Amino acid sequence: MKLSALFDNAPDIEIENLMVDSRDVLPNSIFFCIKGMIHDGHRYVNAAVKNGAVCVVHSEDIKRNNANVVYIKVRDVTAALNQVAACFYGYPSKKMVVYGVTGTNGKSSIACMIRNLLNPVYACGYIGTISIEYGDTKLPPLLTTPDIVPMQQILHDMAQAGMKACALEISSIGLEQHRTDSVDVDIAIFTNLTHDHLDYHGTMENYFEAKKRLFDQLKPDGTAITNKDDPHGMAMVADCPARVVTYGVLEKADYEAKDIQLNADKTIFTLVHDGSEYPVQTNLVAMFNLYNLLAVIAALHEGGLPMEQILEQLNTIPQIEGRMERIEEGQPFNIIVDFAHTPDGLEQIFKFASAITPKEKRIISVFGSAGKRDTKKRPVFGQLADKYCDLIILTEDDPRDEDPIQIAEEIAAGIQKTNRIIIESRYDAIRQAVEVANVGDTILILGKGDETFIYREFGREPWMSDPAAVRDALRKYYFETEEEDEDETVE
Repeated sequence: MKLSALFDNAPDIEIENLMVDSRDVLPNSIFFCIKGMIHDGHRYVNAAVKNGAVCVVHSEDIKRNNANVVYIKVRDVTAALNQVAACFYGYPSKKMVVYGVTGTNGKSSIACMIRNLLNPVYACGYIGTISIEYGDTKLPPLLTTPDIVPMQQILHDMAQAGMKACALEISSIGLEQHRTDSVDVDIAIFTNLTHDHLDYHGTMENYFEAKKRLFDQLKPDGTAITNKDDPHGMAMVADCPARVVTYGVLEKADYEAKDIQLNADKTIFTLVHDGSEYPVQTNLVAMFNLYNLLAVIAALHEGGLPMEQILEQLNTIPQIEGRMERIEEGQPFNIIVDFAHTPDGLEQIFKFASAITPKEKRIISVFGSAGKRDTKKRPVFGQLADKYCDLIILTEDDPRDEDPIQIAEEIAAGIQKTNRIIIESRYDAIRQAVEVANVGDTILILGKGDETFIYREFGREPWMSDPAAVRDALRKYYFETEEEDEDETVE
């Protein structure tokens, strides 16, 4: 693409790449001098030029000492990057219906359900914490919400592959860092707002305002879908220029659930919408998943799908990897793997476990807390587990450069009465839970979902994933032990 197509009054030189990291070798590129929390791109112009930049976009005065480089000064480099990236990749989000999901919990579940339920109707991609998926392509995740350039490139690839829609997880940090400013969101969904990311945002007020950006910037002909039962639900859309649609259970809403029956393997309820009532049965379980499902139904119906076409698919929604994933290998006790990593997320899982576990049986939890992240929630995790669990096994969860044992001790500070064990190795912690479980117990493996890595001091280290670890431990330390016991009995 010509530089003149990206900036007014620019020369007709060919641009092949967009560069934000001066260390990347990208020939015929535009280098954007982004100011980050630690580094300022203005300091690395010479390195960027050496690595292929033929144009530099900056907001501060810099030395223009290379006659072969075009220098363009702008007021806001990030805003310019958003505009240029969208244009460079052909405004891909305008070629699809984009469902943007934000909130503390439920983003992955809702976005994945939207993709799974839309795909039989028309092709839908997914970008989020679990993966990047479209058509037959499945890639590992980047960030929950990718940075500006990879975001536009992924959306371009999706559009090229024939995707007609995209379900996109939009994080508060992504919003704060303007990663989705150039994404044309058609339907924006708010799930809930609870304690999380305060290490980054500082206060709940800042966290709220970051989320609210999605709705404040929504186009007038878009649709905002909000959880009316959440204390922040209506405030989130107070200044939204688009049409607002609500869902809920406790309050009257545009999409409302009543006569709810929560079971261990299914949920039954009546959906009330626009004066009509619809009987619903789904294989999703737990109250928080009912809220997720209401958001999905609202989004798809507001997006144009007939209600009957949506509801007929709800009884066999595909299992979302690492999200309330039931591991069923023939063992006589429950095992659930979930990504829950916030106080509210843990409590919702604990409440569900309490509902499905007989009173005389035990709830065994395995979890930790991420290093270099919001440390205030660690003792809160301990308090919640103490309230609901019968055995707590504390272990590593992305410790980064912190000591996993020290993190576990900080969680344990909130535990007053429940037996607890600290086992640093995540696999050994899962193995211990499997080995001590009895018939009818419930094991909860929380915090990482289906992630196949653990963040350590040196970066990502491969991890087999919690579901794989559970299955491996069952095979090696539960079923093999049972077979040995049977052999001894026969002898």
